[in-house]
Amino acid sequence: MNPLPAPPGRPSYSRRKFLGRVGGAALVPAFGSVLAGCGGEGDTGPGGATSGTVTFVYYGDAESQKAYDKLFTKFRAKYPDITLKAQGIAADSWAAFANTVATRLAGGQSLDVVQIATEGQRIFASKQLLEPLDPYIQKDKAAVDAYYADTPPNLRKWLKEYASPDGKTYFMPGGYNTMAMYLNTELFGKAGLNIPQAWTWEEFRAAGKTIKEKTGAFLTVAGSGYFTDVMTWLTNNDTSALSADWKTPQYDSPAAVEALTFARQLVVDGLAPKPGGNLEAATLMAQGKLATFGGGRWPTNDLRRVKFVGKVRLVRWPKNAGVGSPVGWDAWPILKQSKNKDAAWTLIKYLISEQFGDAITTGGGGAVPARISDATGADFLKDAPQNTELLVELLKDATPIPGPDRGAECQKVIEEAWLQGISGTKEPQAALTEANKKLQDLLK
Repeated sequence: MNPLPAPPGRPSYSRRKFLGRVGGAALVPAFGSVLAGCGGEGDTGPGGATSGTVTFVYYGDAESQKAYDKLFTKFRAKYPDITLKAQGIAADSWAAFANTVATRLAGGQSLDVVQIATEGQRIFASKQLLEPLDPYIQKDKAAVDAYYADTPPNLRKWLKEYASPDGKTYFMPGGYNTMAMYLNTELFGKAGLNIPQAWTWEEFRAAGKTIKEKTGAFLTVAGSGYFTDVMTWLTNNDTSALSADWKTPQYDSPAAVEALTFARQLVVDGLAPKPGGNLEAATLMAQGKLATFGGGRWPTNDLRRVKFVGKVRLVRWPKNAGVGSPVGWDAWPILKQSKNKDAAWTLIKYLISEQFGDAITTGGGGAVPARISDATGADFLKDAPQNTELLVELLKDATPIPGPDRGAECQKVIEEAWLQGISGTKEPQAALTEANKKLQDLLK
């Protein structure tokens, strides 16, 4: 999770393009080049002096650079012998960010700690780019145990399951995003509708028809984002694009076809705008033209910008065969080629500290803080939509966003097929059957 500019789950409707449209295939040669230079110089065990230079790379632009500089003021004061170089990489997507990191590593640039999102964690670990953290965790067991005690246990479980090819620990978990539905309470009131505590797909569609008739507003938006659209509809129909172990595609299952057919029908019925263009959901909602849209934490900042937070409530996504949500999280590893691993661990200890957690909670972050005490605290819930705590509650029903080794190419196939379906250029069954065959080849 990037706690500031580009959180897990952020769409343009963009985060889940982590290893996306630029293509995972482009990453493989770069990773291969890096492997030859891993290890060797600077390889030391935990402990020793915490001094020297540490380079931390994250997904962000010039504005986020200012924010990070503020966040790290206390770190620099506490560890004056460590020169921290926090470098943001401005990119259109997480895919472009990942490719830039891989290119820098292949070119011999020394990086120590990198922000890595869910989809990239397995490939970074499986390509032996990362240093096992277990010796460092053992050395600072009290601090790590305190952090784990204040973070959702699922984050640690999922990292072990999906990002530890050999049973070792390569990441400390950061913040996360689940997918709720942002609901315009003002529009629902004008349409004479009650705010749902839970609802079905058909109840959702019926509400949309009433809203359209009485206010002229759209019910929701129709997108093809892997995280924000595809996986959200699928998980609420008790399915996923891939099997639980990410080894087998199931994108053409009856449940997946049913989900895409339903999403397409919202467009046909005029309850969602036709796909395409850049819709500013928060602005449309503030203008009374949109009743709902999906999101994690990040839309809160957009709603603050248009001064509409107070009229929005988070509710669960409508369900069909099951109740669910995708989940994605950021994590922090030490790169194997780091020449200053002890100082890099010192930085990670700061990133998991209460001090840093409190700072990102009050700093307008776009993701749910990893620490439960922060994610359920008054600072996080202040100036936020009603029922924002739902983002934490959704973890218990959440499915990790699949990120296999060739995840970038898989994501491209998945998103293109969904777009074909909701736009009507292909029938849902045909689009998903063709995509599933492509996924089978990618996962061999």
